[in-house]
Amino acid sequence: MDSTVKGEDSEEVEIDLEDSSDPDDFDNGEEPQMLWRAHPAQEEEDSIHTSMLVEISDTKPLINVRDPRGINDCLKVTFEDVIAEPVSLRSGDRVWIWSHALFEVCRVWIYRVVTVLLAIPMSVIFGLLFAILSCFHIWMVSPFIQCIRMGTRWLQGLWSIVLGIIVRPFFTSAGRCCAGFSIHLAKE
Repeated sequence: MDSTVKGEDSEEVEIDLEDSSDPDDFDNGEEPQMLWRAHPAQEEEDSIHTSMLVEISDTKPLINVRDPRGINDCLKVTFEDVIAEPVSLRSGDRVWIWSHALFEVCRVWIYRVVTVLLAIPMSVIFGLLFAILSCFHIWMVSPFIQCIRMGTRWLQGLWSIVLGIIVRPFFTSAGRCCAGFSIHLAKE
């Protein structure tokens, strides 16, 4: 059962939908070729002139690098990371192709639906939270710290005097007393 699909640029793409998992089909011991993947031509992709509405669509994202610091590297999950069949046990090719396609479609579309439902409210909540924290830090924490620093300048001066008169001479003399000790380790 072959299916022929015509693209927008009138190029025919042939997709083989036959189940090629029968061992009689491959008597020479070779693996079946994957005919369902079509490689796009780079020249054709670059030469397509698109309107502004197409450039703002989901197919061409506005921001290519959305995780520049690699915060969510652990979420780069593909079908092969989740489902794998050993060589000794294999399902039919159509089952494998359809399960791969359904996995990818479900992963992408469920993420998009959940993102639509949660991304905007969560971004508003986090925006408010960071705005409140920034306002609190700028208008309350920093002035409070500056007031404490201005009010305790005498304490800073007193502390440096205490360190210079009491603590530094004590530790200097203790260091000179201990400098005369030497430890020798000998094996018996």
